[in-house]
Amino acid sequence: MSQALSESQVSREDEPQAVHGTADLRFQPLVRAFGKVFADLRPGGGALAVWLRGEPVVDVWAGTTDAAGAEQWERNSAPVVFSASKGLSSIVAHRLADRGLVDYEAPVAEYWPEFAANGKAAVRVRDVLNHTAGLSQLPGVANNANELLDHRLMEERLAAAPLDRFAGRPAYHALTLGWLLSGLARAVTGKDMRELYQAELAAPLGIDGVHLGRPASDSSTRLAPLVDPYARFSRLCSDQMLDALARRRATRPLAESVYAGSGSARILNEIHLAGVDAQMPAANAVATARALATIYAAIAGDGSVGGARLLSPAAVARFPRKRSFRFDRVLGVPMMWHMGFHSAPLPGLVKGFGHVGAGGCFGWADPARGLSVALVHNRLPSTFVRDLGVFTWVVPLALRAVRRAGSFPG
Repeated sequence: MSQALSESQVSREDEPQAVHGTADLRFQPLVRAFGKVFADLRPGGGALAVWLRGEPVVDVWAGTTDAAGAEQWERNSAPVVFSASKGLSSIVAHRLADRGLVDYEAPVAEYWPEFAANGKAAVRVRDVLNHTAGLSQLPGVANNANELLDHRLMEERLAAAPLDRFAGRPAYHALTLGWLLSGLARAVTGKDMRELYQAELAAPLGIDGVHLGRPASDSSTRLAPLVDPYARFSRLCSDQMLDALARRRATRPLAESVYAGSGSARILNEIHLAGVDAQMPAANAVATARALATIYAAIAGDGSVGGARLLSPAAVARFPRKRSFRFDRVLGVPMMWHMGFHSAPLPGLVKGFGHVGAGGCFGWADPARGLSVALVHNRLPSTFVRDLGVFTWVVPLALRAVRRAGSFPG
């Protein structure tokens, strides 16, 4: 497929509501499906990128980047990808482990001595990556939204916090995973996670398009602000709503994983306002689909892509595992967490691993097929229900294209 990305120019640049970019002709059904969602008249837009066997086969974008629907999405437009950030932050940790700076089986406190406080001396690096560290809940760690935007304070609070009631069992660390990884990384490198995104993700692959929070002014990446054209999301994330969820036994763990007292319920709104300038390694990475797919293309192969190495073959060989779904105490559904990634949310849907974020942004690797897929967009989740399920149709459509192309049997 060496000629793949030059085969088909998707549309002319003078077509404002079209899909732009390039794609292998055999992936046109996937591109058309993408266009049905993002090349419409609603404000907001997105981008889709696919790599196969170390080669780019899809790089397309559509829609707009502003609430008025006037500014066209461009090749370097990049939104906040919410929890897809967790996969990126985990890869930073894997880079450190690959160099021997971190051992997955070692206690976190071996590198971050303050973390041993309140009975956490035995919590391993692997426990953090697998969401079993027992620090999924925010009450007692953060009191308001301003504290959540102070990453150094959150690292210190988590280091001093006691284990919660889910220690040793899978419990989605919705926001805390990022600060735990950044505290660990700071302990062994002396650097912020924002610096490490550039040093450990962008630089090894020679790419721009991946940042923790707002891209630097000299970056070619252009932040695509999140839009909420129907003004539903703020109501959905009201303090009253999360207060109600916190009062119900079944939903309390989920509410408490993102809720930290008065004023913090609208944390996803905060991320695209003041929050985009903060460091929330579990939630506010900014990425183009092209950069995200490139990173996962390395993981879908031997750790390298385009002649640049991200991880050693031995490191990426640790990521796949036999499927083992366990009930997650926060999400209330069976999940398979492993090394900072998860499997398909629906068992049997697709193989591989990666991380999906709120609204459907995701990066995904399927090593068996040498396939990576990434989708990003800037529409808040309440703007369209169907996009919450984008993963469930984008990746299967990509797999069908691979089979049609004869690049992988079955």
